Amino acid sequence: MQLRPPRHRVHRRAIWYWTASAAPLWLVLVAAQVVALVVGWGWLRHWWVVTLPVTVLLAAAHLIVMPQWRYRVHRWEVTPEAVYTQSGWFNQERRIAPVSRIQTVDTDRGPFEQIFRLTNVTVTTASAAGPLRIHGLDRDDALRVVDQLTADTQAERGDAT
Repeated sequence: MQLRPPRHRVHRRAIWYWTASAAPLWLVLVAAQVVALVVGWGWLRHWWVVTLPVTVLLAAAHLIVMPQWRYRVHRWEVTPEAVYTQSGWFNQERRIAPVSRIQTVDTDRGPFEQIFRLTNVTVTTASAAGPLRIHGLDRDDALRVVDQLTADTQAERGDAT
C-alpha cells in the first residue's frame, strides 16, 4: 500500500452543500453589522460603513472559493486492500487504512445533508488517528462503499487491532 491521491471525487452536490453550510454564519455577521450601522452613534457609524462592504466581499469570496476548492481536494477510494481518503481545503489531510484494521463502517445523513441528498461514510479503525470520513457521497455510492467494505472486511482474516 502506498499513500497516494484517491481516485474518486465526492458528488458535485457537495459544492452546494458546503456553500449553504457556510452561508448562515456570514448572514448573521452581515446582519449584525447592518443593525450596528442603522443604530450606530457618531464615529461608530463610520466604522460600520467601512467594515460592512469588506465583510460582504470576504463572504462572497469565501462562499465562491471554498466550496470549489474543497471539491477539488476531497477524494476517496476503496480497494480490497485499503480505504484512501483526502479531505480539507485550507488544511488538507490524506489518509489510508488497511482493510485488516477496519472495525466498523457507518453512514450518516444530517437534516441538511438530506436536503442535498448526500451521505457520509465513517470507517472506524484501530488507529489512534481516529476514523476516516468520506463526506459528500451520493446515497447510492455510499451504500456501495459500505457493501464493499463489509464484504472486504469479512473476507479479511485479520483481527482489526
